[in-house]
Amino acid sequence: MTDEKEVLLTKEGLDKLETELEFLKSVKREEVAERIKQAIAFGDISENSEYEDAKNEQAFIEGRIITLEKTLKKARLMEDNEIRTDVVSLGSKVRLKEMKSGREFNVTVVSSVECKLRDGKISDESPVGRGAMGKKVNSVFQAETPAGVLKYKILKVEK
Repeated sequence: MTDEKEVLLTKEGLDKLETELEFLKSVKREEVAERIKQAIAFGDISENSEYEDAKNEQAFIEGRIITLEKTLKKARLMEDNEIRTDVVSLGSKVRLKEMKSGREFNVTVVSSVECKLRDGKISDESPVGRGAMGKKVNSVFQAETPAGVLKYKILKVEK
């Protein structure tokens, strides 16, 4: 029996992973194979940096394909009714206030495979995500961040 835990994904997250996998398999694999073929045509591959670069990229792409396939195999689409608004849960859109600075910001709590801080998506395994999970509106929690221990107040929880 496997001990791999199920990965809950939003529809958007699932679509992104499937799109990336398809792109790597159909486009990037062929591009790199062509680069390798061209590098081999240059002759001696023992001192050919083009060949080495292409082989390294090929290894990276194949590794990423394996990772994506494993993730998708254990993925389950998160149903809208699983996203709670009474407490912070996976999929919740949360309005937070950092208590020291007073700065307010919105985040969506997602699984670690689809987090992207730049897009306001934080992992439920990150310090802030973990601290917010299960908390209600007006709750205050602490999170140990790279900037030190910070306090946050939950202002709003929605789908």
